[in-house]
Amino acid sequence: MRDDPARHVCPISSDLLLMPFRFTVTHQQGSARAGLFTTPHGDIQTPQFMPVGTLASVKALDPDDLTRLGATMILANAYHLHLRPGEDTVRTMGGLHRFMHWPGPILTDSGGFQVFSLEGLRTITEQGVEFRSHYDGSLHQFTPESVMRLERDLGADVIMQFDHVVPGQSDEPSAREAMERSVRWLERCRTEFARLLVEDPDAPTPQQALFPIVQGGIHATLRRESARAIRDMDRWVGHGIGGLSVGETKPDMYAMLEVVDGELPTDRPRYLMGVGFPEDLVEGVARGVDLFDCVAPTRMGRTGAFFTRDGRRNIKNSTFRLDAGPLDPECDCSACTRFSRAYMRHLFVTEEILGLRLLSLHNVHFLVALMREARAALAIGSFDGWRRAWLDRYLARSTDSSASKTP
Repeated sequence: MRDDPARHVCPISSDLLLMPFRFTVTHQQGSARAGLFTTPHGDIQTPQFMPVGTLASVKALDPDDLTRLGATMILANAYHLHLRPGEDTVRTMGGLHRFMHWPGPILTDSGGFQVFSLEGLRTITEQGVEFRSHYDGSLHQFTPESVMRLERDLGADVIMQFDHVVPGQSDEPSAREAMERSVRWLERCRTEFARLLVEDPDAPTPQQALFPIVQGGIHATLRRESARAIRDMDRWVGHGIGGLSVGETKPDMYAMLEVVDGELPTDRPRYLMGVGFPEDLVEGVARGVDLFDCVAPTRMGRTGAFFTRDGRRNIKNSTFRLDAGPLDPECDCSACTRFSRAYMRHLFVTEEILGLRLLSLHNVHFLVALMREARAALAIGSFDGWRRAWLDRYLARSTDSSASKTP
């Protein structure tokens, strides 16, 4: 990894970069902590699950639904919005907050994961990535600089660096190459980000926070090197943890979180990217993670799968044909308080679109409420016991093949 003294020089002070953002830890038990993350568009109580609105819409859900179920921060994706409708359109319409009528905080993913998943449609160089749209085959290029401009135009509160993502089981040389390139690209992101803060004051959200991303695959040495290089580069508002839940085993993912937990500053929020199964949220909180996101709750909802405290189920199962109970008897979402499993199974069998909406709403509510429970347990100092009881119940009865007990 190159040692460039210029990377430590920023044309804008760290204090100014941090000004609209604050993070306060209010309760802690071991590595798990509850806190408050302040952004230009409001506060986020952590730990928190962020629903994913890839194309400026959380599929099947209205922003009012998200407010009622307790979501406070959502995620949108720079890659997809660049292709449709384009960042110029979003900026002209006042930025993401006005465009999608969401008043709370927003985070945008840089599109690194999407670009690097386009096997056969992209070319990687040190300058950036050239790729073809999976929609129409048109040619595009992402560089660290262009992605910072793209995310500036979209106007999220928190924006992610452009990074190089590799599959979860990648060997050490491949993971090292991607990790070191991500650090080099972070330097370029940082320089362009700081320039835009000064030269583009009329952006939809004038003050944004840039999060770096820790990479390194499932190799502890690389994760430590990545975290230390990021930590030494600047005093970041928060940190992303990327390249997990991309094919590695759950024990490997949890082990990498433990490595990163020992390396990152404890006074800044940590965002575990693309992770959203219930057991992973609980285990992530135990290892110092504050923010999560995943498309799983809405994607699963569209296929009939739903979360319960007794594990994952599928509403299309014939056992629910005459079931008068709610999806989860202990859930207070608007689907569970109004409709029976029998009715929702009927909606799926007859391909009524309301079924997709109700299960998506329930699944997002389930994860947001799960993090609310974790915060409550931390507030009274009972997180460890709550975690063990919750996981024992969920994993013992789950029909979800992705769920597995941890060592």
